[in-house]
Order: sequence, then C-alpha cells, then structure tokens
Amino acid sequence: MTSQKALLGHLAALFTVFVWGVTFISTKVLLVSFSPIEIMFYRLILALFALTMVSPPRLTFFLPDLSALRGEWKAMAAGLCGVTLFFLLQNAALSYTLAANVSVLLSVIPLCTALVSRVVLKEKLKAGFFFGFAVSITGVILIAFNGSFILKLNPLGDLLTLLAALVWALYSILIKGMSADEGGTLAVTRKVFFYGLLFMLPALPLFGFRFGFERLTVLPNILNLFFLGVGGSALCFFTWNFAVHRLGPVKTSAYLYLVPMVTIAASALVLHEKITPLAGVGVALILGGMAFSEWGNVFSKNRR
Repeated sequence: MTSQKALLGHLAALFTVFVWGVTFISTKVLLVSFSPIEIMFYRLILALFALTMVSPPRLTFFLPDLSALRGEWKAMAAGLCGVTLFFLLQNAALSYTLAANVSVLLSVIPLCTALVSRVVLKEKLKAGFFFGFAVSITGVILIAFNGSFILKLNPLGDLLTLLAALVWALYSILIKGMSADEGGTLAVTRKVFFYGLLFMLPALPLFGFRFGFERLTVLPNILNLFFLGVGGSALCFFTWNFAVHRLGPVKTSAYLYLVPMVTIAASALVLHEKITPLAGVGVALILGGMAFSEWGNVFSKNRR
C-alpha cells in the first residue's frame, strides 16, 4: 500500500510539472493583451471559483470551532507564500531581469526546500543530493538559454527571483504540515487560493492592474485563461499538494527541474521555436540528475 501511495504521488507530480510547463505557452499568448498581474488575477479568480464549485466551504450557524480557527494561520501563511508573494515576486523579477535568469534561478527551489526541510522537518541531506542538484541545474541553464550564453545579471531582479524560490519552499513545507483532518487536500487548496487572492488585492493598483473586460470577449483569451485558471492553478495546486503529502516536500520539489524541459518541448511543437543541441544536452543532464537523486537515496529522516 505504501508503494502504491508513493506511485500516485510521483504520477501527480509528473502531471503537475507537465501542465505547468505548458502554461508558459498560454501565458506568452495572453501577454499580447494582458499584463502579467492581470493574467495572474484572472487565473486566481477562475481557480478559486472552480475549487469552490468542487469543494464548497462548510457553513455553520453555531459557534465556530476555536481549534479550527487557530489552524487557519497555516492556510493563511500558505496562501501568502505560495500564491501572493511567489507570483508577485516572480512578476516583479521579470521587470528587472531576463526571463531566462528567472527560469534558472527558480530551479534552486529544490535546494531551498531541502534546506528549509532540514531545519523544520529535521531531514538529513546527503552528498548525493547536492551532486544531483548540480547536474540538474546545469541542464536547466542550458535549456533556459537554449545554446545562447548571453547572461545579463541584474542584482535586484535576481534577488527577487531567489526570494520567490524561498517562499515557494516555505509553501511546500506548510502544505506538508496541513493534515487531512483540516478538510482534505481540495479544501486546503481552496483555502490557500482564497487567502492568496485576498492578500493580493491591495497590491493590484501598484502593478497598474485594470479590468479591461472587452479583452474577455476574445475566444483565445477566454480559452487560455480557463486553461491557466482551472488547469494550471486549481487542478495543479491540488495535484502538487497531493504529491507533497505522499512524497514529502523535498522529493516532490525535485520534479520542478522538468518544467523547463516540458516548456521547451511545447514551444517547439506549438510555437515552432528552435531547439539547439546544447538544449538537448540540458534535457539529458536534468533527467540524469533526477535519476541520481532518486536512486542514490538523496535524503533520509534524521532519527534521534
């Protein structure tokens, strides 16, 4: 039964990174008509609506459960980290540095997650973890620049990206700590989006948000927003949270190395973008690093 649960976790993580890799294509299409903050707002609204339809909040006319109210801080913190801060920091970083830089630097999420897990969950890291990380991130770099070694560093943009990686690591740790008796994975995911959207509202004017409803009458815009909101956000946050519960935050985060690989393959198929031989080497390095991490028993619980 344990191996079956782990298999389901691996499948959920694979599905999640596959969809997340494709979402970059939809985002690229929508950027013609929408700003990044507008895309983010609409996809979160759609995600929250979809999750509410599937898992409606339970209403009560009696005194609230004080223990449940005390547990709300976890959902609030997860929404703040995994939704509000992560997306806002990522969007802000894209204003200062190259998209390729952001793609590479976000690939330190597994390392951030492992280090935070070491402190919070007492997971012991082995040397193999760092070797697998080095191999995989080398592959990510080759894919991100797709054979072009033009690197333009921007301290502010790169720092914002690293902060985004850190808050996502914190999100994964928080989700791991939210037990099933808090309403199940669907209910937890809905709460996370609710608080994430709530915390984001004050920031919208700062990023020049406008509703522009006329853009929502264009069919390609509707379809891509629906895919991002329902598929890339509601469904994928649910499957990601499911995977974290089954595999743990460190092992699940390692699948994020695959996102650039999926993106470049989708770009070649849909947008007919060129894949260089160095990008192909990058794919091999990512897969090799992940395989080493998995088969090399990357981490184990620190038992006292």
